[in-house]
Amino acid sequence: MGFDLEYNSERSTLIIPEYGRHVQKLVNHCVALEDEQEREKMANAIIDVMGNLQPHLRDVPDFKHKLWDQLFIMSKFELKVESPYEKLTIEEVNAKPERLDYPKSASKYKFYGNNIQTMIDVALSWEEGELRDALILNIANHMKKCYLNWNKDTVEDGVIFNHLNELSKGVIDLRKSEIELVLSSTLLRKSNSGRMNASQTKNNNNNRNNGRKHNNNHKNRK
Repeated sequence: MGFDLEYNSERSTLIIPEYGRHVQKLVNHCVALEDEQEREKMANAIIDVMGNLQPHLRDVPDFKHKLWDQLFIMSKFELKVESPYEKLTIEEVNAKPERLDYPKSASKYKFYGNNIQTMIDVALSWEEGELRDALILNIANHMKKCYLNWNKDTVEDGVIFNHLNELSKGVIDLRKSEIELVLSSTLLRKSNSGRMNASQTKNNNNNRNNGRKHNNNHKNRK
């Protein structure tokens, strides 16, 4: 009795490795079917199999649409069946993504994080009033905390106000105000406290695990 062994060197490269070689073979077989109804029936069966193999995608919008797109990609766009969705084209797959233009002012102050510009834009979209003022103050304090986490011992409020003015394109101007941000020492203490609590929690968990191992070893010796 002989076996038809398939060596790695003889195997074709998987187009979407997540689905495995068996699904790719099903797709290839489906492409080769001459009967239109059989192709359509098998294509829908393959979609069901792919859906079961990727359950985490069920929460993704247009879940089935994505599966059909992947099916056509795996067939190298040679599968001739009607899709319930607009067909993906090979040109769309090969198209290079558009380059994202990052705000120049935001990239200048990377230590504030990627979301600071979004927070500022939200504040600018609100009507003037107490809520907007409170949000701006929170943003300024958040910026000060980020600045201090950037290996700095202290920073003057004026520096933060200058950066906030620049990032808001001159709309938010606290430079001549009497507003005082949270003290640097307080922000640093809170930050260090958070790190210490996280470290202490990790140590406590390690001690518990070591205790369990010790008890288990003691029981085993008995």
